[in-house]
Amino acid sequence: MSCDYIALAASGVRDLQPYQPGKPVEELQRELGVSDIVKLASNENPLGPSDKVTESLQTVLAELSRYPDGSAYLLKNALAEHLGVAQNRITIGNGSNDLLELVARVFLQPGDEAIVSRHAFVVYPLVIKAVGAELITVPAKNWAHDLAAMAAAGTDKTRMMFIANPNNPTGTWTSETELIELLQQLPDSVLVILDEAYFEYVQEPAYPNGLALAERYPNLVITRTFSKVYGLASLRVGYSVSHPDIADLMNRIRQPFNVNAMSLAAAEAALRDQEHVRRCVELNTRGMQQLVDGFDQMGVDYIPSVGNFITLDVGGDATLIYQALLQEGVIVRPIGVYEMPDHLRVTVGLEEENKRFLDSLQKVMQ
Repeated sequence: MSCDYIALAASGVRDLQPYQPGKPVEELQRELGVSDIVKLASNENPLGPSDKVTESLQTVLAELSRYPDGSAYLLKNALAEHLGVAQNRITIGNGSNDLLELVARVFLQPGDEAIVSRHAFVVYPLVIKAVGAELITVPAKNWAHDLAAMAAAGTDKTRMMFIANPNNPTGTWTSETELIELLQQLPDSVLVILDEAYFEYVQEPAYPNGLALAERYPNLVITRTFSKVYGLASLRVGYSVSHPDIADLMNRIRQPFNVNAMSLAAAEAALRDQEHVRRCVELNTRGMQQLVDGFDQMGVDYIPSVGNFITLDVGGDATLIYQALLQEGVIVRPIGVYEMPDHLRVTVGLEEENKRFLDSLQKVMQ
């Protein structure tokens, strides 16, 4: 006797599509037999992690039979000192995506509404719908969050807003003035999730100090990651800073040992090497200028970005250019899922990687 398991699934899950990551290097090798590959698809750090991370992992290898510290005490203590916040405001996650899901599970239920911007990070709709809440998508303004429109979209059913700053995949950003205006309009019962996965790369004077604002506005939840500037994408470590009661609730449903011992040790070590962070940001600044100059020379339109990636308009079906770049051994990211079918997102890489991409792009767009 057969059973329709799709029909049995929770209503919010039935219509979801799995998250599609950037194409792995190994997959392209299998498909096309290409060996010399440049991957600029997943906003990874081209310099990788600090040497201090590699050293820290050696000490963990001897204890692989032991469970990790479920409280993540050492990492939380290091973060508290580095950020200047109390430990009871910090929640550790298996990447910041884990924290986005945790906060949605704690505060959203069927009948509630959560507001996002068009062209915002695709994980927001996933976590909202998965818990049965209603997704409200607000049109973007110049590829960026329109916070005034998001505020106007609120109803008595609104429980949460998601804001990526900078936004992935557009690279646009929200100023402190805009964010404060939004927070002043919202009741404390509406949580604002401020996703700062790429904040270390931003060099704009008007970029908000999210941690300082979280002290003033108890409904503001900051999420951050070690995947980007710290170069720990494969180890999956993130953290949030929130009101202590919110952190307590998130910890109640956080999976036991949700972050493994190697990840905890690596994140703590990475945090101690801010000189490495500085070098990574400097490299990104130079690489971003290299890409922008290349686009300008080719007459390719792009969205100015403050992250470690930039989105370009290829003037037509971007999947065709994406496939042609794969033939050249260059992996970038098509973003049709973000309602941007004419655009590709490219990560800022090493100088030689950026040049390889630009040369290949010019070749396939001729």
